[in-house]
Amino acid sequence: MTELARYDWMKDAASIRFRDKAFINGKPVEALSGETFDCINPATGEVIARVAACGEVDVDRAVKAARAAFEDGRWSGKAPAERKAVLLKLADLIREHRTELALLDSIDMGKLVLDAATIDVPGSAAIFQWYGEAIDKIYDEVAPVGPGNVALVRREPLGVVGAVVPWNFPLDMATWKCAPALAMGNSVVLKPAEQSPLSALRLAELALEAGLPEGVLNVVTGLGEITGKALGLHPDVDCITFTGSTQVGKYFLGYSAQSNMKQVWLECGGKSPNLIFADCDDLDAAADMAAFGIFFNQGEICSANSRLLVEKSIADAFLEKMVERAARYTPGNPLDTGSTMGAIVDEAQTARIMSFIEDGKNTSRLVTGGERVSVNGKGCFVQPTIFADVDADDRLSREEIFGPVLAVSTFEKEEEAIFRANDTIYGLAASVWTSNLSRAHRVSDKLKAGTVSVNTVDALSPMTPFGGFKQSGIGRDLSLHALDKFSGLKTTWIKY
Repeated sequence: MTELARYDWMKDAASIRFRDKAFINGKPVEALSGETFDCINPATGEVIARVAACGEVDVDRAVKAARAAFEDGRWSGKAPAERKAVLLKLADLIREHRTELALLDSIDMGKLVLDAATIDVPGSAAIFQWYGEAIDKIYDEVAPVGPGNVALVRREPLGVVGAVVPWNFPLDMATWKCAPALAMGNSVVLKPAEQSPLSALRLAELALEAGLPEGVLNVVTGLGEITGKALGLHPDVDCITFTGSTQVGKYFLGYSAQSNMKQVWLECGGKSPNLIFADCDDLDAAADMAAFGIFFNQGEICSANSRLLVEKSIADAFLEKMVERAARYTPGNPLDTGSTMGAIVDEAQTARIMSFIEDGKNTSRLVTGGERVSVNGKGCFVQPTIFADVDADDRLSREEIFGPVLAVSTFEKEEEAIFRANDTIYGLAASVWTSNLSRAHRVSDKLKAGTVSVNTVDALSPMTPFGGFKQSGIGRDLSLHALDKFSGLKTTWIKY
């Protein structure tokens, strides 16, 4: 960390190479139409690359390459130990290229380069390593069907997986999808968000260098409504795995119904509650993590703890602590290691966040922040913002903002806190702060969320599943359970 904090990120940023072509069948290619879209650094407003805008024909090229690779067994037919060796090599290459990958994500979508270098890139390497190590440790089954019969239950790869990932953690989210899909022997067509395609293109090159055969991992760049839609509707894609908004997730369900009934796995929106009970024995730690849970990565996290529910007897004192913590998150140049908050991904998202803030000023009490700011006269930056006395029916409580905006309200009884926490269309994550073990279990059991973090926020690991209930999605990322999304069970019954 000390070495990275002293690293001259701006010097390296000036010489970094941006890949601007799609990656199909092991080669960088232009879109057949010749069309491109601008990739913009949100911290400066500068166009850093003009990237291939893939259309339906390009997606078809990628799917055909992926299908050919799957059918001839160049990856799907490899022994588990061989696939393992490739993914472990890819994990090593990601670590070797840590500074480059961190810079790509920071420049592309505005996140702090130190966060990318110390959290995102090492985390991506760890996930490829984890799934690589898991490949030769997953066993098939023999069903107890009785004498004279043997029933084998085997897990087989699905074929071609379409992976559509968001812009908030470009490399991380690509890894969450690609690592388990590749571990199972599938071919992948990856569609990164148009706001942040650069690290995905570099990942495909590194995968090829690691020994992944041509055609097994393809990257199609372009707009969601064109490139993503074409992938969702393609009749030769066996599975779509998507992370993004609930609205777009519903589109992919429709694309499946309109085409070949492909499997669709969705990790969608959230409005995660953070419950602070008066019996929490370390309110300073709770405030530290509550601030981290909403202001880290500029609040651009699906599981961000965007609703803070505080027991009324401690609400005023706790709100003071939150204001103090918010002041520590100051928007600045993402490549400056002294900055504590980066840029919002683009102008459209910045305008959306500000519309919520302006509405909130008319319905709730603005405690701190609430303004768009610039750094060196440029960029998409929003102050960390806290609203208090937020009504349960207010937009600040109901809708996913995807920015550094915290809605604070109070409760008097445990049952009220649980009701307020669950009073949402989402069910992705939740946090509970209490020193009462019985309460921790009781409240966690009653919260409708895929992950409940007790005395911390947003706890996750490659070893534990991540995903939600209700309109937060279908299926789970991470853990061995993610392999279920990318495989099918085949029964072979032998009578002898």
